Amino acid sequence: MLFFSATVLVAGYVRGYGGFGFSMITVAALSLFCAPAQVVPVVLILEVSASLYLLPGIWRLVNWPILSWLLAGVAVGTPVGVWMLGNVSPAPMKMAVAVIIFSLALMLRQGFVVKRRLKRPETMAAGLASGVLNGAAAIGGPPAILFFFSSPVGAAISRASLIAFFLVTDILAAGFCIAASLMTVGHARQAAILALPMAAGLFLGKRAFFRTPETVFKRRVLLYLMMLSLLILIRSAKLFLT
Repeated sequence: MLFFSATVLVAGYVRGYGGFGFSMITVAALSLFCAPAQVVPVVLILEVSASLYLLPGIWRLVNWPILSWLLAGVAVGTPVGVWMLGNVSPAPMKMAVAVIIFSLALMLRQGFVVKRRLKRPETMAAGLASGVLNGAAAIGGPPAILFFFSSPVGAAISRASLIAFFLVTDILAAGFCIAASLMTVGHARQAAILALPMAAGLFLGKRAFFRTPETVFKRRVLLYLMMLSLLILIRSAKLFLT
């Protein structure tokens, strides 16, 4: 429990600071000791709780028009990803996605930016990619993260929109878990125990965000994304080799 609490504290800080990353950190770390079926429902409960905690402070900053088209793409792409889950080996696919994400994040960190506001078809395409990856490999976040932080909208709007994005997608995922009887009262009890260190991490991360200049914030977010993509690559390579 000490290790779990420390992991959730760190992941909460990253989530409060950048608006993403909680699931990727906690699932990777806690899966060292527990089966994914035990970990994922707890993480989903904590994810929804984290978004609800952060949402009141950023509600007015969410870019709802862009977010709606992004989520429309997710709705279309998720069934495709689920089909791929049953027909494509997940480990090589995750490895390829991790390499692509790392490369794009590195390119953005080196100064590449999209200088115009993306149109609706391009926004929906980003959501489509997120939905496919979420259904096929449970890593739907990075395309949405790259979409927002490569666009000309400000860091605060990008962070706020990501928090709202993950709230919707996590509620959907939690609903599927409940429907499949994969989420139990025991998972809720474990999430309640871990809620305190997560809340402390969220609070500290949120405070750090408001004290960070926008240019520094974007560089740190992309660095986080590169580190998380390496984490995905290492875990997927281990699964592939075994």
